[in-house]
Amino acid sequence: MSVIEEIAAERRRQIEVEGWDPAHDDQHGNGQLGRAAAYYAAHGAAFTYEAPDYALLVSVVSLWPWALEWKKPKDARSNLIRAGALIVAEIERLDREALGK
Repeated sequence: MSVIEEIAAERRRQIEVEGWDPAHDDQHGNGQLGRAAAYYAAHGAAFTYEAPDYALLVSVVSLWPWALEWKKPKDARSNLIRAGALIVAEIERLDREALGK
């Protein structure tokens, strides 16, 4: 499976398992989905060094747009896949918003 396919599969999981479908996503304006994506991307990046970059981890906490119990970071690669899926969700939300849907 390619990385793009993994991101698409994660997006499907978010919709089918978590219930975060387009209607749900449309309730999260103000860059919330993008901020969550940035959090997961930065969290993933923090663990790609020889030793974890704890300064980066501390600095990204403020990116998280929702209650802390909704944060579910995993390993670096999984976090980057999640970030990609959340970016897709935010782009799709922006596209729907632009079309007035």
